[in-house]
Amino acid sequence: MTLRLRLTLVAAAVVAVVVTAASLTTYFVMRHELYTQVDSQLLAHAHDPTGFGAYSGDYVAYVAPGGAERGDNIPVDDEIKIVAGGHAKHFFRNAAAETRRGSIVLRELVVPTVDPVFGTQAAIVVARNIDYIDHDLERLRFILILVSLGALAATAGLAALASRATLAPVLRLTAAAERIARTGDPSERVSEGGGGEIARLGGAFNTMLGALEESLETQRRFVADASHELRTPLTSMQTNIEVLRQSERLAPEQRTQLFADLEREAHEMRDLITGLLELARGDASLERRSVQLDDLVESALGRARARFPDVNWTQDLEPTRADVVPERVERAVWNLLENAGKWNTNGKPVEVTLRDGELTVRDHGPGIALEDRDHVFNRFYRAATARSLPGSGLGLAIVRDVAEAHGGAVTAEDAPEGGALLRLTFPREKS
Repeated sequence: MTLRLRLTLVAAAVVAVVVTAASLTTYFVMRHELYTQVDSQLLAHAHDPTGFGAYSGDYVAYVAPGGAERGDNIPVDDEIKIVAGGHAKHFFRNAAAETRRGSIVLRELVVPTVDPVFGTQAAIVVARNIDYIDHDLERLRFILILVSLGALAATAGLAALASRATLAPVLRLTAAAERIARTGDPSERVSEGGGGEIARLGGAFNTMLGALEESLETQRRFVADASHELRTPLTSMQTNIEVLRQSERLAPEQRTQLFADLEREAHEMRDLITGLLELARGDASLERRSVQLDDLVESALGRARARFPDVNWTQDLEPTRADVVPERVERAVWNLLENAGKWNTNGKPVEVTLRDGELTVRDHGPGIALEDRDHVFNRFYRAATARSLPGSGLGLAIVRDVAEAHGGAVTAEDAPEGGALLRLTFPREKS
């Protein structure tokens, strides 16, 4: 069952309930009013039995306790006899009677009284033919049924039109989603006209399409860049292997150099693949937990001192707790330290500071050129001065991904008196 049909049926059902309740209320109110009017007239007639001109058509009879009656011929039963004997109060009722014209329905009022002729205890019965009330009520029922059916049909038609107009944006969204699923092209956008929830839905759908388009474009660029970066060491390795096939023509020092080149290229391949896997994995399979950032940085500094023994590493680490993925943050910190270690070759210290949830790594290398500053955190980007050094161009990109995944940020700037200053910030754990 479609959503449009369900909305139509729900609207029709609600109107059906309302109209039915209103029709039943109208019917019973009218029935009560008609009977109340007759009963009040019968009661007035019973108190003025001689007023035949005002109540022409009514039947009037006096009934003795034994059942004898004087006046119009009205069927007498035990209920009337009980009132005639003074053992019950007055009452109204409907009763069937036979006449020369056939069976009729009488509205009867039975009241205890004294027979004015004989002066004995009796009951006065005043009755009126109410066949016209049944006729009027039958006509009212017919009219109410017609009105109810007409209202239900009109409501169903209007609900169908309203649901069609209301769901038109949803249908457009559905059609767009189906086209995108069929073509694989998320560049299409839907109209966000109108207001309310539907407009918000259209806006959210377009935002999702934009994010999907950007994600696909990023993926395509990532695959293209990765392919390009992998091709360079592979080509070099293939060339060196082909040369090694002719090893009998090479001098020992040439073979040694070729093996050293192969080893270096293998390390570059390994680092590149590790970086790619790091970027692709993200935080999907890792869980955040509360850790001491200063301990984590201290651990990374130990690795840096072993990796770059000629660099003087200084530290000023403030005790700091944060809710992070320790494995990823440690990798980001290591990338910052490794980057500083590669550039800091003049014997001056690399200053590592952790304060107020911000980690700063300051080296005394050549710094970052102005034209490179906006690109150093892009994947596979390598400045002209860095192309002679080993690396894949993924280290700082990983730092940025880790920072953004944790709600933080990383920036690069020139340090006072030369060198580069990189800042990595994380939201501090609330105490």
